[in-house]
Amino acid sequence: MLDAIRIYLAITETGSLSKVARQEDIAVSSVSRKLDMLEADLGFKLFNRSSRRMMLTDAGEQFLPRAKNILLELDEAKHDMSALSSDPKGLLTITAPSSFGRMYVAPAVTRFLQRYPQMEIDLHIGDEIIDLSARRIDIAVRIGVLPDSNLVATQLAPCKRLVCASPAYITKYGRPKNPQDLLQHNCLIATNAQTVYGLWSFASANKGAPLPIKGTLKSNDTYSLLRAAVAGIGIVHLASWLVKDMIVSGQLIPLFADEPPQSKIEPAIHAVRMPGRSHAAKAQLFIAHLRSEFGEPAYWDKEISEYDGLAKM
Repeated sequence: MLDAIRIYLAITETGSLSKVARQEDIAVSSVSRKLDMLEADLGFKLFNRSSRRMMLTDAGEQFLPRAKNILLELDEAKHDMSALSSDPKGLLTITAPSSFGRMYVAPAVTRFLQRYPQMEIDLHIGDEIIDLSARRIDIAVRIGVLPDSNLVATQLAPCKRLVCASPAYITKYGRPKNPQDLLQHNCLIATNAQTVYGLWSFASANKGAPLPIKGTLKSNDTYSLLRAAVAGIGIVHLASWLVKDMIVSGQLIPLFADEPPQSKIEPAIHAVRMPGRSHAAKAQLFIAHLRSEFGEPAYWDKEISEYDGLAKM
């Protein structure tokens, strides 16, 4: 198929089967046959053919950037994998969100450098979404639902959210039995636009739409909400990786742990990178390191599950 994809790209550039045949020094019938095979494999037509010119169909236009990325990925893999035959060395520039970066990415970077001492890491911790095409960034760790883009994305872990309250809050105000009961409680609300997707949404309540919860504290800083919840101010709905330590220490209690996901489109933690960059092999090595560090299931979710299981015994 790769040879057929190359033929397809050559046709998009020349607009002619015969020109591609001359470039490749093969018969026009061979070019046509490879294109036919590719269209058959994909299940749709790539070109509208005429006696003068080959015109891309709508499907052919949509497939074009994907085809280019496939060949870029293959070429960069061939070019860069030889660099990993010995100890990898050189610079990788990485960005990660503030809290997750400090708690999980930075420790993983430390262990990566211990394992590969000839590598160098430039780690940027912050919540700014950096345009990888405009900046020399090799890897960006991002949390949420990724928008459509040409970036190569690798899922590192799901991003589960848990509703939590402190023992003091539950003692004073009672424990909500189901998500609908949250309407009668003080809920601490995240206002950061990057974290809004799916918050306070539950499959069993309000037809899956966000509940119209209210509370005495709103903040764009999830850590501030976490501290307020530990102090017994109200109930939070935060990422499991953020509340894990508080749950395991007994400072927070997870509520509705058996509540199914709100929708099929769930946020996740991804590592994204630009295709065609010269550091692709080293970037893939670091991403594989993150996947190994986090585990499957992610170790923070595993610790919560084990603690919750012991708590119910």
